[in-house]
Amino acid sequence: MKVYPAIDVQNGKCVRLVQGNFNNVTVYSDDPVDMALQWERLGAEYLHVVDLDGARTGQPQNIAVISEMAVNLGIPLQVGGGIRTIEMIEIILCKGIQRIILGTSAVKDPNLVKNAVKTFENNIVIGIDARDGMVAIEGWAKTSEFTAVGFAKKMEELGAKTIIYTDISKDGTLSGPNLKAMEEMVNSVKIEVIASGGVSTLQDIKNLREIGMHGVIIGKALYTGDIDLREAIEIAK
Repeated sequence: MKVYPAIDVQNGKCVRLVQGNFNNVTVYSDDPVDMALQWERLGAEYLHVVDLDGARTGQPQNIAVISEMAVNLGIPLQVGGGIRTIEMIEIILCKGIQRIILGTSAVKDPNLVKNAVKTFENNIVIGIDARDGMVAIEGWAKTSEFTAVGFAKKMEELGAKTIIYTDISKDGTLSGPNLKAMEEMVNSVKIEVIASGGVSTLQDIKNLREIGMHGVIIGKALYTGDIDLREAIEIAK
C-alpha cells in the first residue's frame, strides 16, 4: 500500500481544512514547494495535491505553484481541483504532473471520463468524495444524486483504473477513517482504491492495509506530527 502525503493549496499556500469547510482553514506553510520537498526527503514516493481554489471555482487557480512542485521534485504528483476539460488535462499533464484527479467533472460529464481514460489511460484518477454515502461535488459544497459505491461502479465501467475515496465527515478531523465504508468500496469494485479522510494513527494505516486498500492519503496527521511519515511508509509496505 502506498502512502500519499497531501498538500492542499489555497491562495498559493499549503493549508488544511476541516471537513472541507473553507471557513475552517489552517495555514501550515507559505511555501507549498518547500513542503513538498520536505515530504520527499522523508521518503514519500508520490504526492497528492489539491488546488482548493480550483475545486471551488471550477478552474485551476494554483497551476504555477503546482508546476513548480513538479519541476523541483523527483517523485510524481497527482493533482485535482477544478480540472473539468480535456484541454485542461493536457495543459496540466504537460507541466510534468503524473496523474489528474477528476471529481466534479466526472459526476457532471461521464463522457469526459470516457474520453480522458481512453486518451490518457493511467494518468486519470477518479476522486469520489462522499458525505453520508452520497457523492459530493463542487468543492464539497453540493451533494449529487449518486451513491459512492454506485458511482464507483459506473466509473469502473467507463474504464477508470483508480479511485480516491474520501469520507468528508472524517476529513481533517483526526478521528480515524470510516473503515466500514472503505471496506465496502474495496469489495464493490475490482479497480484500485486509495483511502482518504481521518487517518490519524499508525493503526489506521494497518487497518486500511488489511482491508485491501491500494493507497492511503494522509494530510493533517502529518502536519500535526500525529503520524511520522517514515513510520507510515514502513507500515504501509
